Amino acid sequence: MTPEEVVAITAKHTYGTWRYQKNWTPLQIVDAEGCYFTDSSGKKYLDFSSQLMCVTLGHKNQAVIKAIEEQAKKLAYAAPGFATEVRAELSKLLLEVLPKGLEKFYFSTSGTEANEAAIKIARMYTGKYKIISRYNSYHGSTAASIAATGDPRRWAVEPSGKIDGVIFAPECNCYRCPLNHSYPDCEIACVNYIEHMIKNESNVAAIILEPVVGTNGILIPPKEYMPRLRKICDDNNVLLIADEVMSGWGRTGKWFAVDHWNVLPDILTTAKGITSAYVPLGLTATTMKIADYFNDHYFAHGHTYEAHPLTLAPAIAAINELRNKKLIDRAVEMGDHLNKKLNALKSKHPSIGDVRGIGLFYAVELVKNRITKEPFNTKEDKVNGKPLLVDKVSAEMMKRGVYVQSWVSHFVIAPPLIITKEEIDFAVEKLDECLSIADDALNT
Repeated sequence: MTPEEVVAITAKHTYGTWRYQKNWTPLQIVDAEGCYFTDSSGKKYLDFSSQLMCVTLGHKNQAVIKAIEEQAKKLAYAAPGFATEVRAELSKLLLEVLPKGLEKFYFSTSGTEANEAAIKIARMYTGKYKIISRYNSYHGSTAASIAATGDPRRWAVEPSGKIDGVIFAPECNCYRCPLNHSYPDCEIACVNYIEHMIKNESNVAAIILEPVVGTNGILIPPKEYMPRLRKICDDNNVLLIADEVMSGWGRTGKWFAVDHWNVLPDILTTAKGITSAYVPLGLTATTMKIADYFNDHYFAHGHTYEAHPLTLAPAIAAINELRNKKLIDRAVEMGDHLNKKLNALKSKHPSIGDVRGIGLFYAVELVKNRITKEPFNTKEDKVNGKPLLVDKVSAEMMKRGVYVQSWVSHFVIAPPLIITKEEIDFAVEKLDECLSIADDALNT
């Protein structure tokens, strides 16, 4: 097929997610290697967001590819009721890298499914049904995970397309505080409000949150937040679910974001970087205390592809690559360089309201006015299909050979952990050039 035929068939016969379908003309990708991917015309693009913040090891990592090939030859599928060597090997490895105390695993095929399982497990274990989530969050697209999502992707499925019992707390956003406070004078009021909710709601089974919020702006809590939340959960007999689908596997400069605060969640969910996204795999990890409950109680969850051998083998390879190549330390080193380069842009471009990040996980937020922090676009604009300024900037960057993920009013910068300083410099240079679009819009 010609490239034109590929694009036409894709647009006509398959759904483009989270978008209006009219005028969708997806770019055809034909190859990818390292930190770059190539389109059908032969043009290369620096992948400055690891596709959907997931290709942690970069493209064409040979160790992961070899693991997939060897597992396919050895045992391509086994029903989840059987034991397999690859399942046991990955389980042993997870015990070494996950936060200590998470010792029982449920394998699925996406972060959405991992969160779905976590919510079901929390409800079965506690006998309670309410789940606290936070605004400006994303946890997935199925019934429970979309119900726990605080951003506009939830709106279209209400009220019948999601489960009942989810309530929302204010997010932790020190740049744009939902409670109009300022850190540290606030005494982390946003987390204290969660305790107020628990005491007034009753029947709360768990709180689910991204320790470092991903798509919705790389929101990093102050150092007191996670330890305080852990204590609130303990004091009120509520489970803490850490959604590390995006922030896990070295992205923040630790194996998992919760490691920055030495907090052990009761349940941790993850996906994406666990296989560098080469094969779909989700993980729901629980403490043994939760696991022991199901020795004498029915575990009412499962699906055909749970613990699929072809998804597990590349996870082993990906974890070993992170270790052997010291990529988590590299995320810290390259993140420091990225931080300096992005903050230099902030002093140059009045359209940049905030630069924030941790490890190789950064957001650049654009505003009309730095003092009022008024954004160029809103969530309603996104849902209504109104052109977004960040999309205009990212489209211009694509013309110059850099792909970066945009969402409402900011960019999510999360390159592969193998990225070099020279590649960071190139990408930031192109962002610098394209931000003239935003700067010019300040005067319109």
